[in-house]
Amino acid sequence: MTTPHDLDDRLRAELAALGAPDQRRDLGEPLPDGGPLTGAQALALFDAQVTSRLLDLAGRWLSGFGEGYFTVESAGHEGDAAVAAALRPTDPALLHARSGAFYCLRAAQAAGAFPAAPADLPPATGADAPPTTPEPGRSWSESAPPGAVSHQDLDADPGETEAASLPVGAGIVVDADGDATVVVPDLPQPAPDDAFAAAARDVLRGIVASAEEPAAGGRAKVFGRADLAVVPTTSTAGSHLPRAVGLGLALERLRRGARPTDGEADAAPWPADAVVVCSFDDAAADHATATAALNTTGWYDHTGLRIPVLFLCADSGASAEGWVAATLRSRPGIRYFAADGTDVAATYRIAAEAADWVRRQRRPAVLHLSTVRLMEHGDGDAARDPLLATARLLVTSGYAGGEELLARYDERGWQLRRAAEEVLDEPKLASPVEIVRELAPRRPVRVSRAVAEAAAHAAGPGTGARAEAFGGKPPELTGPLTLAQSINAALADGMLDHPGTAVFGHEVAARGGVYGVTEGLRDRFGAARVFDTLPDETSILGLGLGAGLAGLLPVPEIRHLTLLHGAEDQLRGEAATMRFLSRGAFRNPMVVRVPGLASPDGLGGHDRNDDSLGALRDVPGLVVAVPARPDDAAPMLRTCLAAARVDGSVCVFVEPIALYHVRDLYTDGDDEWTAEYAEPGTWADRHVPIGRARVYGIGSAEDLTIITFGNGVRMSLRAAATLAGEGVGSRVVDLRWLAPLPVADIIREASATGRVLVVDETRRTGGVGEGVLSALVDTGYVGAARRVAALDSFVPLGPAARQVLVSAEAITQGARTLLAR
Repeated sequence: MTTPHDLDDRLRAELAALGAPDQRRDLGEPLPDGGPLTGAQALALFDAQVTSRLLDLAGRWLSGFGEGYFTVESAGHEGDAAVAAALRPTDPALLHARSGAFYCLRAAQAAGAFPAAPADLPPATGADAPPTTPEPGRSWSESAPPGAVSHQDLDADPGETEAASLPVGAGIVVDADGDATVVVPDLPQPAPDDAFAAAARDVLRGIVASAEEPAAGGRAKVFGRADLAVVPTTSTAGSHLPRAVGLGLALERLRRGARPTDGEADAAPWPADAVVVCSFDDAAADHATATAALNTTGWYDHTGLRIPVLFLCADSGASAEGWVAATLRSRPGIRYFAADGTDVAATYRIAAEAADWVRRQRRPAVLHLSTVRLMEHGDGDAARDPLLATARLLVTSGYAGGEELLARYDERGWQLRRAAEEVLDEPKLASPVEIVRELAPRRPVRVSRAVAEAAAHAAGPGTGARAEAFGGKPPELTGPLTLAQSINAALADGMLDHPGTAVFGHEVAARGGVYGVTEGLRDRFGAARVFDTLPDETSILGLGLGAGLAGLLPVPEIRHLTLLHGAEDQLRGEAATMRFLSRGAFRNPMVVRVPGLASPDGLGGHDRNDDSLGALRDVPGLVVAVPARPDDAAPMLRTCLAAARVDGSVCVFVEPIALYHVRDLYTDGDDEWTAEYAEPGTWADRHVPIGRARVYGIGSAEDLTIITFGNGVRMSLRAAATLAGEGVGSRVVDLRWLAPLPVADIIREASATGRVLVVDETRRTGGVGEGVLSALVDTGYVGAARRVAALDSFVPLGPAARQVLVSAEAITQGARTLLAR
């Protein structure tokens, strides 16, 4: 492995050995071989690369004495600076952890510090516009002093020399003897507060966990800044690629007329012709999430939907030779470009061609960038160091000498050293409140107001549109509804209220979803807002993440809770962390609908009967809702939609499949499990805030408190009716919200009777019941408590399911045992 010290020493020695250029050229001139860059642009790329390399060294230096907390380096990947230069600073970028040079160049672009090409330099973009060779300058004497060359063809009167024959920015100096010399300005030294220094300070603040870091504010080391259109991500394994696909699809839908939501935060100000760039390395190319994203992109292109995404794969050769190229080339629907990442001129030309193609065609492409493994992540060939390659380009093209570039490297190094020492004195996050402030803001008053505004609109200006959408018969006039019907009606009302709302998932449009809950929505709102996707949960959530980032309000459906587990990192690592990593500058509001929990008849077996919710409840900031009754489902869904708009909340709406079409509670035909749909004028009064339970009183309601949720509510009410016949009064508490738990309601209702039976249809280990009991203990509850829970088993097929799941009979017996104490 090449150590930081070895790499630094080697680069310094190589720079010093480059010597002076044979022919001196001004920085404003284009490359002499007709390349797509000017000298000034090549120097800016070198500055970005140098800054990134020195940040790697600074990170190691800081960690050496316990002040640096992140040392994933970009060494060997610095060619991606040329890719950044080929894009616009307004193109959203999702960068992997080795993208230091890209970030530094993007910062320079946004600050106007990346030089523009001369008007007569052909653009580097477009496959049909190859770069042409500019007219070469005159020959210069090899004996000219450093910084100047003698012009052998000058006339006696230097004033007669045409300015066009001189290098850009050059001047003529006449000595006392009348001899004329063309003088090219010396290479300017970097300013101490230029854009590269500012970008370096951003990164250094992340390394030392400074609260002043502009993206995550000391919570994590990320490449991210809203004003640079750099979306933060901590992933190096490709889990951010599905979001990039979703963002590209959403941008194209917005460009074609879709409307963003009108929530408190404006939609991200992406230009209409923006290109999404998403970088990853060769190791991530084999990761399941990257494979899913590339597959989904190709599938959409195959079906005619446009996704303007440029995937950037930095390949350092860790995989089997030729494997990454073969994999990327074979992706249907994705155009393939390749470049040598150690050659900034070639990379810039090809990247510009790729970006221009994506921008014009609004179709996806991948740029396969060959890189080298240096420092911590390999024993790469240091002779292929991209910094050295760029330095050679500057010297052989006549823009600078090796000693000048070495001096520039050293000067930038001292800048970073001083900045590193300064950021060490900046404050760190010092309290839990500071850390979690942007994790998941909860503003219940504003959410309640949003629900009231939706009600006022539906009952007022939106009356006509609502009547048309429901075929002249709104749901409040159709009689009692089941759980599934209530959710369907609430989704329709949500789409009427928020024009940026989109419902999607596998077969949600064509078939109405597995259980028919979205039936008819596409006919009412069109294929642009209700559409089918591939049956891949990672990609479905990724589409939601990107759509939310673009300003839409996505409502994706996952077919079964079982299938969500394979894609949970899209919720944990991507969705839930967005505000945390950006201090609220970016957000991805989303309401994920999931048919879940188990059916006592074991229909479908394990695939259709999953009672595992622990992984969801463990995600910080995630809202987990479980409606049991129709008259709760609609207001809870309205709350989730409002919270997503107002606070950027990520909500998981788990719908009990066993209760979708149930109509009865106690006896066949009693219709006690249906409910009238509330007309809009009552929505505000019936609003269900996040974290508030519902309580049912059975009999005197003074003897026993049963705390439950989902299917357990119906079973517990049946058990409570049996107990009432035995003279036991019960209060049944429907938690409704599993994250955050309604702790205040739990404690109040538990204390009212002093006897608590927790009915948990999830597993005994890691189930919701553990959280309820912990809340009781933490708040000093001193009464009796007992738990009835499902066994620690997967749900088997058929009648065997009853042996592991909770039943009304088990609840009744558990209550009797508790009361007998």
